[in-house]
Amino acid sequence: MSYEPFQIGSVPIGGPTPFFILGPCALESEEFAWEMARSIKEIATKTGVHFLFKASYDKANRTSVASFRGPGVEDGCRLLGEIGRELDLPVTTDVHTAREAEIAAEHIDLLQVPAFLCRQTDLLEAAARTGRAVNVKKGQFLAPWDTVNIVEKLRAFGCHHFLITERGTTFGYNNLVADMRSLYWMRKEDIPVIFDATHSVQRPGGLGGATGGDGELAPVLARAAVATGIDGLFMETHSDPQNALSDGPNQIPLEFLEDLLVRLVAIHHAAHGA
Repeated sequence: MSYEPFQIGSVPIGGPTPFFILGPCALESEEFAWEMARSIKEIATKTGVHFLFKASYDKANRTSVASFRGPGVEDGCRLLGEIGRELDLPVTTDVHTAREAEIAAEHIDLLQVPAFLCRQTDLLEAAARTGRAVNVKKGQFLAPWDTVNIVEKLRAFGCHHFLITERGTTFGYNNLVADMRSLYWMRKEDIPVIFDATHSVQRPGGLGGATGGDGELAPVLARAAVATGIDGLFMETHSDPQNALSDGPNQIPLEFLEDLLVRLVAIHHAAHGA
């Protein structure tokens, strides 16, 4: 790693140990969001890891028109901003349009560009112009070295605090594959790299009217990614995944999170001596 380290709120990027992006897939309700944020912060404090709290205000690319989407950009970002200030932790969420990037930037520390939109120049420009750090999910259709073009766009628009997230590559009908070589190749280009353990085990549209997945494999891929070498790890977690309103099959049950974080930190120390 040779890029210049930076911070997002209190979270160091490019430090000696990976940071984490943790939270539920969607903002299901205000009460739920607060409960999850408080619970995850308690676990993170216990395990000594740095993390950003994540939740989406609008699941804009759901499989079915009948699926839950969320409270919307204004209410959702206001809520996330309140959580961040009250609990003293940085927050992140997806933005889907240039206007949403402007609204979110008033409350959100790290703007996330969804995988399907990772090459949308206007959206990348809008996110970069806010002055916030930007995390771009690598599209399932991109080779790892193609992310260099995304980075060049961000730099051209004045954004130098950015991250690229690997979240699986299209492998065939309703399936993805996570290629650990991708993490090495992107970091070799001096790109800060996050691995998304939970979206990488999705089976898009695999349940017909909803996305399925192999959630039991998320911790397996997380361990492999940490051993391979990454700057951060993205994992969605939920107190009751079976009843989650979005992406339940892939989220880490909250009750297992503490043990998983302890194991991941130990793997990092063993593999990288830090």
